[in-house]
Amino acid sequence: MSDGIQSLLDQGYQARREHRLAEAKTIYGEAMAQARSGYEPSLLVQSLTRLGGIERDLGNIDSSLQHYREAVSISRTIDAPLTLAHTIRHVGDILRESAQLEAALPCYVEALEIYRSQPKTGTLDLANTLRGLALLEAALGHNESAINLWREAGALYNQVWQEPESPYSEADLMPGILESQRQIARLSAN
Repeated sequence: MSDGIQSLLDQGYQARREHRLAEAKTIYGEAMAQARSGYEPSLLVQSLTRLGGIERDLGNIDSSLQHYREAVSISRTIDAPLTLAHTIRHVGDILRESAQLEAALPCYVEALEIYRSQPKTGTLDLANTLRGLALLEAALGHNESAINLWREAGALYNQVWQEPESPYSEADLMPGILESQRQIARLSAN
């Protein structure tokens, strides 16, 4: 059953990349149903997060949040701390973007705590979490904290860009570097 679910996840990924969102949603829904019926928690988490991402793309925020929250709940029962951190960060992003700032804060704090405690944390995962928290801190009017977070995030984006064997291109990383610089300048002027 695992191979079939993974195949569906791959098909859904391709459909999403090609902006066939309705098709991707259907495929991820089938992957979720199969993972749920065979109770394969790791694949269920992947299915839920991908379905949550599609719902977010489609503007279905409540549905997106529901899928991500279920994925967080399941992730807490399996030994996958980086998956848990990544999923919690997405919940924080959705809450922040929905102006539920106080609810978003513990998500970022927990995700950041997990990432900082794990030796295999990807630099971009950490940078993206810092970015979300920096946006939140700025929205809450905590400019000094936001500036410090932007500095760290910008340095991490730059670090990945400077890595000789980085799989990421300048086009992937420059937006994060430039956003960090712009945000620091904007917040410093206030």
